[in-house]
Amino acid sequence: MIVTINVAVLLAIIIVLRLRRRTHSRSRFDEKMTVVICLTFGVLIAPTAFGKSILDVVTQLAEGLSKAGE
Repeated sequence: MIVTINVAVLLAIIIVLRLRRRTHSRSRFDEKMTVVICLTFGVLIAPTAFGKSILDVVTQLAEGLSKAGE
């Protein structure tokens, strides 16, 4: 039996676990590492169908907000 792990799913789990920790107990290095992990996660999901659907939703929200501000 071959077990495969999707790296994006693994990073998503790591992000959730890291962000659940208390804020005041984080060091600067810990915060920088969380940012790097989140950026890597974004790069991994960007070319997928899920990433494209997120982009579409964010684009629609941005367009709606810009029209509301006029």
